[in-house]
Amino acid sequence: MKLIEFENTSALDRALSENVADLLVAEIASSGSASLVVSGGRTPVGFFHLLSQQCLDWRHVSITLADERWVNADHNDSNEKLVRENLLINEARQAQFIGLKNLAKTAAQGESEAERSLLSVGRFTVVILGMGDDGHTASLFPGAATLALGLDRDSGRTCISVTPTAAAHERMSLTLPRLLDSEQIILHLSGAGKQSVLEQARAGGDVETLPVRAIVNQRQTPLSIYWAR
Repeated sequence: MKLIEFENTSALDRALSENVADLLVAEIASSGSASLVVSGGRTPVGFFHLLSQQCLDWRHVSITLADERWVNADHNDSNEKLVRENLLINEARQAQFIGLKNLAKTAAQGESEAERSLLSVGRFTVVILGMGDDGHTASLFPGAATLALGLDRDSGRTCISVTPTAAAHERMSLTLPRLLDSEQIILHLSGAGKQSVLEQARAGGDVETLPVRAIVNQRQTPLSIYWAR
């Protein structure tokens, strides 16, 4: 694990956008295509804008989400809407986007289709994750009924439906084994409030209490933590 600290979010966003672009370029040169998993929320918006301006062959990049709220793509809480308006612009408008929300009435009913939509994407090139104050990452929330399934490395599952106990909307989330099936994971954090949660996670302990521990303390996939004070 590599922890990289920045004095402000502007410096972080700039460095992160350049690093991710370099990783995508290298993967395209090596295998002909690359893939990127991103997360929602306010934290990545500045990063999205800078990444969208990076000059690379976006036609060969697939972008999907670590998780999605089960709302229509025009809903203000939709991560797909956030990505389309802030990342799939400028140079990155040519990328292929694979959404997790489908026409099923509930996320549970949409699991199979969501998994099928990702069949064409092999090992991810880069996964960008956030972290909530409760220690969740993607939509792997503490206390959720399906959390154990989402954290099970031997489940064979790509996506699971999640109903958070203290957050709005049913969700679709990539599972831990699918997130770890990547060349690089980057945990993108901002603000002093995240520091104590990160320290608790790094100290080890029950992953169901702080699900982000499953990312921070694993040894399968290289992990970098980008944190702005």
